[in-house]
Amino acid sequence: MNVLDAIRHKRAIRKFQDRPLPDDVLSAIVNAGRRSQSSKNSQPWHFVVVRERETLRALSTLGTFAGHLAGAAAAIVITTPDPASRWSVMFDAGQSASYMQLAAWELGVGSCLATIYEPEQAQELLGVPAGWHIRAAISFGYAAEAQSPPKRGGRRQLADVVHYERW
Repeated sequence: MNVLDAIRHKRAIRKFQDRPLPDDVLSAIVNAGRRSQSSKNSQPWHFVVVRERETLRALSTLGTFAGHLAGAAAAIVITTPDPASRWSVMFDAGQSASYMQLAAWELGVGSCLATIYEPEQAQELLGVPAGWHIRAAISFGYAAEAQSPPKRGGRRQLADVVHYERW
């Protein structure tokens, strides 16, 4: 799949089939996150892969719009050092999330980002050591419903959001 096609056609998937992801597929997705670029090649992340149904359900209650985690085949929780320590930490985490989601899409796997609003509870649930922070998790799985083609006009026009040289 062409990367530009993946960017143009990728959709957030929130409903998943009750079907596990093969180990090699999940490994390829996580590896895409590991391979993403980061500020000064700092790679300021660790990933917690969650497959256990009860843990996925518990995790889904820790964000206002994180319910899709409960039905996922797997979730990847991105942990980072304190984001207040360096602004680029969250940018780097976002890059790893994007790489994982694009790799998943190419492999026929849907995904959706979830913001974790109760990070301390997530940290305890997952056994994440002190000093590491959780702000995001991504659900992954095979889409439960056929995806409709992208809608025309679903994004703002390029001319409405891009400024050259000056605003």
